[in-house]
Amino acid sequence: MPIRQFQAQRMHAPRDFQSISPEAVCIEVGAGKGKHALLFSKNNPDTQLIAIERTREKFLAMQKQHAVEGQTNLQTVHADALPWIVHALYPQQVEQFFILYPNPEPHNPAQRWVNMPFFEFLLSRLKTGGTITLASNIPAYIEEAETQVRELWKLPFVKEVIAADSARTHFEIKYLERGELCQQLIISKPESYVTRFDDFQPLQGQNTTVAEEAEEQTHC
Repeated sequence: MPIRQFQAQRMHAPRDFQSISPEAVCIEVGAGKGKHALLFSKNNPDTQLIAIERTREKFLAMQKQHAVEGQTNLQTVHADALPWIVHALYPQQVEQFFILYPNPEPHNPAQRWVNMPFFEFLLSRLKTGGTITLASNIPAYIEEAETQVRELWKLPFVKEVIAADSARTHFEIKYLERGELCQQLIISKPESYVTRFDDFQPLQGQNTTVAEEAEEQTHC
């Protein structure tokens, strides 16, 4: 499946965007009510984790539980992940991305993570030797992702069956209790891996104007 180039400069900043420091971080996309984020940050106190959730109800539940537990190494963000990542993250800043049980987009395969042009941008934010953990309970989703990672993105990965007693997210618990096969790909970024966004700096809340877009197109 061919992938067109992602237009990062056209991503408008999320509402109430706040920039972050350039230190190394881990990122969870679609963190839901925060079960994995809270557990990971508790078990890895020296690692900074930013957990992003778009749905207000789930974000508020995560925020509430975070206030109770008080992990200082966890930051919660209420935003759509794509524009937030473009505006906030620096090249090679991220040690790990977690994408656990994303929407499988059954009617729109082009919106699946490894099928999106945005995935190349995501890779540019990942450190050399960093990993992306992509988990799903849908075998066909994992099979397609495996093919795309190998043939299109040309990245090494490990495919794992998730243990029956794993409990990282509410979805994972539910799927495993139903006896469903849950699997994950742990995708690595090798040394010398190159993307077209390796020098792209975060937009820091600055939106490209219509006039600037027109000028860019003139010079293309």
